[in-house]
Amino acid sequence: MKVASIADVKARLSMYVHDAESTGPVVITRNGRAVAVLVAPDDEDDLERLLLSRSRRLQTLLEESRASLRAGEGVGHDELWDSVNENPGTQAP
Repeated sequence: MKVASIADVKARLSMYVHDAESTGPVVITRNGRAVAVLVAPDDEDDLERLLLSRSRRLQTLLEESRASLRAGEGVGHDELWDSVNENPGTQAP
């Protein structure tokens, strides 16, 4: 993993992209503080995982779902799979 200032990355972006592909992430700093990370995805699935992991909308949806489950709302694991097995080809509750 390399660490580089934003000014240096701006001046030599191609080199840092190559470094991210060949040796791993590059931490980009501004005034000595990390502000970004340059990461080369391994494949399309990895890119999708990276993007979704940073999606505020998805994180909000997941947290709302977790809160709903903690409150006793939603469908339990066994109930979900019982429904799936009883009604193949239809959507679970």
